[in-house]
Amino acid sequence: MWDLASGKLLRSITDAHPPGTAILHIKFTDDPTLAICNDSGGSVFELSFKRVMGVRTCESRCLFSGSKGEVCCIEPLHAKVELRDHPITQYSLLAMASLTKILVIGLKPSLKVWMTFPYGRMDPSSVPLLAWHFVAVQNSVNPMLAFCRGDVVHFLLVKRDDTGAIHVTKQKQLHLHYDLINFTWINSRTAVLLDSVEKLHVIDRQTQEELETIEIPEVQLVYNSSHFKSLATGGNVSEALALVGEKACYQSISSCGGQIFYLGTKSVHVMTLRSWRERVDHLLKQERLTDALALAWSFYEGKAKAVVGLSGDTSKRKAVIADRMVEILLHYADRTLKKCPDQGKIQVMEQHFQDVVPVIVDYCLLLQRTDLLFNQIYDKMSENSVAKGIFLECLEPYILSDKLMGITAQVMKDLLLHFQDKNRLENMEACIVHMDITSLDIQQVVLLCWENHLYDAMIYVYNSGMNDFISPMEKLFKVIAPPLNAGKSLTDEQVVMGNKLLVYISCCLAGRAYPLGDIPEDLVPLVKNQVFEFLIRLHSAEGSVDEEVYPHVRTLLHFDTREFLNVLALTFEDFKNDKQAVEYQQRIVDILLKVMVENSDFTPSQVGCLFTFLARQLAKPNNTLFVNRTLFDQVLEFLCSPDDDSRHSERQQVLLELLQAGGIVQFEESRLIQMAEKAEFYQICEFMYERELRYDKIIGCYLRDPVRKEEVFNYIHNILSMPGYSTEEKQSVWDKALEHIKELLLLSPCKAADLVAIHFSEQIESIITNLQDQFLLFQFLRSLLDPREGINQDLIHLPPCITEQFVELLCQYSPDDVLETLKVLEYCRLEETIQITQKHQLHEASSYLLEKKGDIHGAFLVMLERLQSKLLMLTQDDESSEQLPLLENIEDTLMKTIALCQRNSHNLNQQQQEALWFPLLEAMMSPQKLSGSSQYRYAESLKSLTMQVLNNMAAFIALPSILQRILQDPVYGKGKLGEIQGLVLGMLDTFNYEQTLLETTTNLLNHDLHWSLCNLRASVTRGLTPKQDYCCICLQQYKRRQETADEIIVFSCGHLYHSLCLLSKECGVVTKGLMRWMCYKCNSSNKGGGKLSENFSELKKGSAASLTQAGSESVLDPQQIQAFDQLCRLNRGTSRLALLTELSRTHGEKHGLLSVAHGDPATSSVFQNETFQLHLAPPPLVEE
Repeated sequence: MWDLASGKLLRSITDAHPPGTAILHIKFTDDPTLAICNDSGGSVFELSFKRVMGVRTCESRCLFSGSKGEVCCIEPLHAKVELRDHPITQYSLLAMASLTKILVIGLKPSLKVWMTFPYGRMDPSSVPLLAWHFVAVQNSVNPMLAFCRGDVVHFLLVKRDDTGAIHVTKQKQLHLHYDLINFTWINSRTAVLLDSVEKLHVIDRQTQEELETIEIPEVQLVYNSSHFKSLATGGNVSEALALVGEKACYQSISSCGGQIFYLGTKSVHVMTLRSWRERVDHLLKQERLTDALALAWSFYEGKAKAVVGLSGDTSKRKAVIADRMVEILLHYADRTLKKCPDQGKIQVMEQHFQDVVPVIVDYCLLLQRTDLLFNQIYDKMSENSVAKGIFLECLEPYILSDKLMGITAQVMKDLLLHFQDKNRLENMEACIVHMDITSLDIQQVVLLCWENHLYDAMIYVYNSGMNDFISPMEKLFKVIAPPLNAGKSLTDEQVVMGNKLLVYISCCLAGRAYPLGDIPEDLVPLVKNQVFEFLIRLHSAEGSVDEEVYPHVRTLLHFDTREFLNVLALTFEDFKNDKQAVEYQQRIVDILLKVMVENSDFTPSQVGCLFTFLARQLAKPNNTLFVNRTLFDQVLEFLCSPDDDSRHSERQQVLLELLQAGGIVQFEESRLIQMAEKAEFYQICEFMYERELRYDKIIGCYLRDPVRKEEVFNYIHNILSMPGYSTEEKQSVWDKALEHIKELLLLSPCKAADLVAIHFSEQIESIITNLQDQFLLFQFLRSLLDPREGINQDLIHLPPCITEQFVELLCQYSPDDVLETLKVLEYCRLEETIQITQKHQLHEASSYLLEKKGDIHGAFLVMLERLQSKLLMLTQDDESSEQLPLLENIEDTLMKTIALCQRNSHNLNQQQQEALWFPLLEAMMSPQKLSGSSQYRYAESLKSLTMQVLNNMAAFIALPSILQRILQDPVYGKGKLGEIQGLVLGMLDTFNYEQTLLETTTNLLNHDLHWSLCNLRASVTRGLTPKQDYCCICLQQYKRRQETADEIIVFSCGHLYHSLCLLSKECGVVTKGLMRWMCYKCNSSNKGGGKLSENFSELKKGSAASLTQAGSESVLDPQQIQAFDQLCRLNRGTSRLALLTELSRTHGEKHGLLSVAHGDPATSSVFQNETFQLHLAPPPLVEE
């Protein structure tokens, strides 16, 4: 022990800990007579220093024995001078960390363990770390213990309750992505961490944000490995402690007074946090002015982390920081002007100032220093015209967001001039209406706004600056009234002015300021009265002698009647029922009637809008208005005037709106219906009939209305199907619809049929009977009976004669659709329908029906007759006629005939098949026997079609039969074989192909059979090897069973059983006198897979002592059957014979085996080619 003041050695303690161990830690507590030491054996000792009679003594007491777990880190709680009176300091707390847990004990007044915290499995090489610090949590200051081992830091808050007990609570953990070797508190909010690669991390405890990272390899930190390994005493430490010592640096790092000392091999380094001024100045030295301002502002707001050097209350701290920020801003402004590029494009200069000036403006406004902004900084920026322009433009977003209300008169004047020069008038107007009016030169602004048509700004200045709400209206009326009175159309600008005027009047009457905000409450009644008085003036202030009365109301009605009346309606809603309000309402209604009714220059729509407005007002329960009822009758006469056909739909719509708004009470209903019918206002009639529940009358309204005719079907359907209507009402509509069914059919046969199918299914026959127009009847029946039209056929139950009547009409009006319709038509009698199609000579339809009936030969004869007639036409026509369409027609008919023969040949015997195919072949060959020009011109085409017949019939008729039939022909029997040379060679080609195919298939099958038998023989004769030497059921070795009747059974799967055990599990079946066995295990595992596949065994019989093979027979025994089944499963797949059979059938049906030879038959025929072969390859041989 040394006296640091004098450098004198005070005492040497030799018996503080057991000999042979190294001291790892020795630390004083707050009591200078008490210290704690920790040795390499993992034990902790308390050293108590005393001085008796001038003699220095030391007593050692073991607090923790290393035999219970090795402690490698200790940390007593130290309190600063100002916290020495904290109640927890009297316990002299000590934290200890072993390799498995943490302990917090109290040394005073007596030794006591307050907490044990096991921390589970960790990386054995990571270093346990402990660090105490007093922190403020929930308005109280208490010690917090930080513990870490690896990459997770645990924070433990220690509190003392009123009873004197100490409680430890876990706080939020800090998860890192690196391993720590040191944890040091630098203040109550900030900690400095050192990781295993010697990198420092500054962490904010509350937010767990990493503030800074520094690498310190140049320190060359000293590690305490030699002490932890106890090299000086022979290294007698545990492997776990030695492993921890690899990274231990406890004694090389110490903290005191906000400083951290790092001991290197050649030097000592001190780390400390910069004060807030130093941090700002550091950024300024690097000329990072924007970052410096942002950092200073974070200090100002109190959001910065690891702040040092700011004390006092909040207002004082903010004042100090604000002064520093003002200095930076002035410096920033000077530097910006100095750094401005002198030469180059104007865009470069603008970009330079756009990067800087907004930052200066932003922070001046954040600090609420507009005096600085508009005096010193603006004066500096005014030195450069570009900077001044950027500065002024930066103010716009703050003005629009109402963050900047007061601007000096000079800056405001410059701002308006700048926007005017840049022709950004809309921006200027938007700024004016957000400004404090006291900063504006009213005379200048009003003149500027009127010259540039900035009406919003002009109104704002008049209203806010002079409390004048009438002058803006007078100015706007002077512009839009003359062209409206002259009947001229307004320009776009005048329309904008008129719309603004309407909105302005609406705002004034509603107590709102224009274009935003509210009128002061004390001015609201005055403004409303002024505006109303202005609107109802008999003459304008500067009106001419011949000016009509009420010019302002008249102008607004001409401009936009509907919107002006909407404004008045909204105003009437807001009026309270005082006497003056009622007078104003009645007064303005009288004026409106006088202006509009007594003048003929308003359209029906405008007059209708007025009376709709009046009807809505009169319909209100608290209505006080009076309107003469005769005026409504005049309006009705005006709108229903039959002499004027112009604007018919407009008049009707206006009257409808009037009635819907409540005007119905002003009219006599019968007279209204009469006039509406006379004027053909069918929507009005519908409205009235609906009020009277006369729904059947509405059907006539729809049918007579050319615009809404199509809607009648939906209307009828809704009435008849929707709830809410009485039975009598539905019946009247049903009767009316049935009465007008012909008109409905003429309108839309499809929709009418749909309606009939749903609601009139019982009256279909009578409807058909009453329809005289045959074509209309055809359209109706097609919509009704053709399933493709979408009507549900289950709703219709008609006799077959109706269907046959439809087929008859279909044959007359749409013969091309008969066949497709017959395919989908239901409830059709075949005999009668066949007679109809034959009557109209529709051969394909007749053939289809005969085939459906089952008369295949009859269907074929119909198609054959049609084909022969077309072939006859081909041979009889002269050369000049165009034959190409006829040839295509012949080919189409032939294809359909061939398809008919193919569909039915499978179900016919040989004689019946020949009765189909040979007449067809004869029909195609007969034109080729004739001589003449046609035969020469179309010989190739007919030959090609004949070959198609041969190709398709070859699948059903034997080739020799075809050849014999051709040679028996009397024409070819006379030596004219040259004409059928191609045909004969084609048939011989086919024979050669089939012969080669047969030989190849036989070889393949023989090879497959040989390969299968080889595999079967190898499988049957192969010896079996059991997987184990015990029975899979009783689990006893087969050699230990002594029953003579018992046999050993081995399966091909390798399982082994006693025969008696298998019989007990019912795994043996007697078949034809032979016992067939099943493997118990395999049988059990396959039960869940559907059908059980029995795994019959390769049976080997023998006694318990020896195994002998059973005798074989000439037939397949059960073992061979089982082996063959297993082989089949291994080689499961489609057989080659099946594949080849399918291929030959497909070729025979679809592609044919014969083909027409192109060019010289003698050279292109495969029959003449000696090298002809099939391009087939056998499968690879399997080597056994």
